[in-house]
Amino acid sequence: MTSPSLSEARDIIAAAEKRAAEIGQPMNIAVVDEGGNLVSHARMDGAWIGSVDISINKAFTSRAFNIQTKDLGDNSQPGNQFYGIHASNQGRIMIFAGGIPLTRDGQVVGAIGVSGGSGDQDQTVAEAGAAAF
Repeated sequence: MTSPSLSEARDIIAAAEKRAAEIGQPMNIAVVDEGGNLVSHARMDGAWIGSVDISINKAFTSRAFNIQTKDLGDNSQPGNQFYGIHASNQGRIMIFAGGIPLTRDGQVVGAIGVSGGSGDQDQTVAEAGAAAF
């Protein structure tokens, strides 16, 4: 498995930034490697500073569990199998849309995390970034 290189992470972020600009919502965009470690991050002009950490943690969460954060969120509601998971990993687990695993040759090798808008906005921007990988 090969994690996203810095150059690839920058391309992923550029594609995500383009989509964020198209929808008129400045975002924080993070890319992590296969170990969940930050490769690159961008905070677009005007993006919330409170979303820096959230974007990084969405990417971490997506890689840690090899699942889109929106899907993890669906399964972590009261009564579901992952209820309470957000309290694990020193509170780093994000259970709302915007985190997507990155795959190479069928293996998860990293993830993108996006934060700064609504869940739907974060998801569409993350999808644009993931598609560039």
